[in-house]
Amino acid sequence: MPASPPAAADQAIALLRELGAADIAHPGGTLVAHLQRVQGQLAEWGARPALQLAGLCHAFYGTDGFPTALLSPSSRTELAEVIGAEAEAIVYLYASCDRQTTYPTLADADGAFRNRFTGRLHTPEAPLRRDFAELSVANELDLARVDSAFREKWGAELLALFTRFRPLLSELAWSGCRTVLAAAEQD
Repeated sequence: MPASPPAAADQAIALLRELGAADIAHPGGTLVAHLQRVQGQLAEWGARPALQLAGLCHAFYGTDGFPTALLSPSSRTELAEVIGAEAEAIVYLYASCDRQTTYPTLADADGAFRNRFTGRLHTPEAPLRRDFAELSVANELDLARVDSAFREKWGAELLALFTRFRPLLSELAWSGCRTVLAAAEQD
């Protein structure tokens, strides 16, 4: 059984450090610093503990945009023991996303989600798609905040993408999109 959310977060940070995330460069410092900022953003938006933990751990298996993996997807049980099955399922979904195939129809109830690890298509339930969208926004907004070149290059495209995700986003996440990414159009 996983620890309580604060204890699970502490254990996840310890595991991140053990696996070298504090030594991996990432915009705004290190990978562990980025992951903690994403978790903090989700907390500010009032995300439930499982989604906050997923934000902290979203890069454990690498992602379509950040290929460095700390654990293999075959080690899912190891992460689930630390953060719980619900949070780990969000981490796996996020890591497994083939963005090119999935992003265009994510907000559609029957939108296909392609797993980049297996190549299989599936349709996650609406709550899981909302978690994925919220985590995606928190991740990309952190990058846009800490890296002006990233914001200038990708801000308008991300705002268009997250406008399509809008039905899945909380009001606070959507407000963050408008605040951070609309600024890119004026840079």
